[in-house]
Amino acid sequence: MILYVHFGLRGVAGLGDPEPVYRRLVGLVGGVTPLVQALPPDALLADVAGARRYFDRDARDLAALVRMRVAAVHGIDCTVGVGPNPLLARIAAQSGPPGGIRSAPAGGPDEIAEYLAPLPVAVLPGAGPATVRTLAPYGLLTVGDLQRVPAATLRRILGGPAARRLQEYARGTDQARVVTAAPPETVSAVREFPRDELDPVRHRRALLGCVEELGWKLRREHRAAGTLVLTVGYADRSSTVRTRALPEPTAHSRALAAEADRMYEALALQRARVRGIALRAQDIAPEDHTAHQLTFDPADDRARRLEAATDRARARFGPGAVHLASAPPPPPPPSPGGQKAVASKILDM
Repeated sequence: MILYVHFGLRGVAGLGDPEPVYRRLVGLVGGVTPLVQALPPDALLADVAGARRYFDRDARDLAALVRMRVAAVHGIDCTVGVGPNPLLARIAAQSGPPGGIRSAPAGGPDEIAEYLAPLPVAVLPGAGPATVRTLAPYGLLTVGDLQRVPAATLRRILGGPAARRLQEYARGTDQARVVTAAPPETVSAVREFPRDELDPVRHRRALLGCVEELGWKLRREHRAAGTLVLTVGYADRSSTVRTRALPEPTAHSRALAAEADRMYEALALQRARVRGIALRAQDIAPEDHTAHQLTFDPADDRARRLEAATDRARARFGPGAVHLASAPPPPPPPSPGGQKAVASKILDM
């Protein structure tokens, strides 16, 4: 049996930088089973087949043990999905409000198909907003619709590989296995909206704020990012993740902003109800191990000098001392009691 654990770090008030907390949480779950696969920025998969025999507990009991440990140590009310494979465990976790334990059926194919049938197509991996919009005119709105549509028809709509993969997911088939993997070294920045936000201008402001914070963190540690990962969370708790390799490793905010904006533009969100935006830097290398292509652009040179000046101000007066007028300031540092209330709530359950 597989556990999909979602910590919801972006929604914990006063948590501060979630990256070091996430690494500790992965290690904490590793105390229950060694088969843990990190899914940055705030989830993981855990194979508890061997742990069931060791602890003499079923998968739901082990899920309760994970939630109790996470709450007791970090004050986080996590969500755990239980299923026979990673796909069903993830869908179970995302099938309700945050917090609690939810299980997918572990029976035969018919029982699993019946469980998935009423769910929207968007719950399946690979069914992002663009795919959902492509399927909607054909009346393919639920997973049950995908189960019933002829394979040849779906191939004509989506293309061969995508159609075959989506229809396998619609039947609850997932050949993936939990592969033990620690979180890669990353640097992240997150912006949460106080309410569901439809305004693309506010989306871009939040994204620019993430870029500024991300660039500052990288430059402060004299490192450069080779890859950017953009995560957009929606009101229904689904999310879209896009990854892009940078032309050259960089910590320059202007270069990061250009790539991040292209990634956001490609999502074509239109009137999407966005709950939060996260930007993560991966493939991080020391700054002195990277090369920068020189240009004759005076604007780029001015931007880099301005960047150095603002970095000095932040180093002296704190991260929030300077920020662009068009971008929101970074979130405040964590409050001492910000996590205790959540811990008390879950331990009283």
